[in-house]
Amino acid sequence: MAKQLGFYFDATACIGCRACQVACKDKNDLVVGQTWRQVVEVSGGSWTAQENGTWATTAFAYYVSLGCQHCEKPSCVEVCPTGAMTKRADGIVVVNAEQCIGCRYCEWACPYGSPQFNEAKGVMTKCNFCEDYVAQGKKPACVDACVMRALDIGELADLRVKYGSVAQIDPLPAANLTRPSIVLTPHAKSSTHGDVKKLALDKGGMK
Repeated sequence: MAKQLGFYFDATACIGCRACQVACKDKNDLVVGQTWRQVVEVSGGSWTAQENGTWATTAFAYYVSLGCQHCEKPSCVEVCPTGAMTKRADGIVVVNAEQCIGCRYCEWACPYGSPQFNEAKGVMTKCNFCEDYVAQGKKPACVDACVMRALDIGELADLRVKYGSVAQIDPLPAANLTRPSIVLTPHAKSSTHGDVKKLALDKGGMK
């Protein structure tokens, strides 16, 4: 396999503090309405009355930190009519603002909702894996900001050897759609079936 950088996320460790989300927004000086990394909550279960007057519960909640997956088969790159969206030799997917015409095809094609439109500039923007940090041998801002060390990066092949091959848990779409460059440690309550619908990110968090 060609060189491919990827993310690792541990859903058993994430506490939903959104430090990664804030660090990304701060590092990239993102405008209101743009959040390249978002933390979403997944919850479910119910309470049931017992015959002895007590209550039993199956309620659960866990968090998932989401950024661009820098997919091995990125749909954003496939649909871009100008070549503004490209995949580098190291696997990082980037957008060239000078070539982008703001058609938003990439936004519609991405099942993760990663490309985001900048209204003021009329171009698409997205997570670039903190390519400037990586070039300096450092880790992305989101990874360094994680207080629980739930995030990490590395060669995708190495991450799979170390952590396994899980690449989809709710609410992420099926991994076979774009082959995301991510390895996940699922929460005990995580479903790994993969919803084929486009991910609807929670807009109630950090803007």
